[in-house]
Amino acid sequence: MFVNKVENSGILALDLIDFKTTLEIIEFDIKTLFYQEMIVKEKEFKAALAALELTPFIGKAVAFTCSVDAIIPPWIYMALADKFHPDVAYYDFKSVETFELELWTQNLKRADLSQYKDQKVVVRARPNMPESLYMLAAARLIPIVTTLMYGEVGMPKVISKRA
Repeated sequence: MFVNKVENSGILALDLIDFKTTLEIIEFDIKTLFYQEMIVKEKEFKAALAALELTPFIGKAVAFTCSVDAIIPPWIYMALADKFHPDVAYYDFKSVETFELELWTQNLKRADLSQYKDQKVVVRARPNMPESLYMLAAARLIPIVTTLMYGEVGMPKVISKRA
């Protein structure tokens, strides 16, 4: 008779990929709103911003960037927020990669992990997983699980064990 030791181990798996945002993140280079794509002139900037069509951004996340070395006064960021606020899900001035990690982190912070209380839990090993997510998962799980592990259910590496 075949006995599945993995199933009988009582180990629950948590896969960090499940918390990755499904929201599309669009990069928007604000240089397109500058005079000659290099200089911030208030009148021209405000006109370009007013004429900007927001349809491609509706319900998505927008990662604002600036690919030119321009002096950007702080009111520019507030004007961008004013224009995009009603129509987009999230917006911020950062790279797409940084923004994706931030949204991923938010999802993990908000996640209900009560199903893992007093359980043996393995956080699945994934290639190219941001290190900060492993740290956040550990911080959230250590206080509630009996055993925290890393790897795969069949061959986990024990990280911490509560007596």
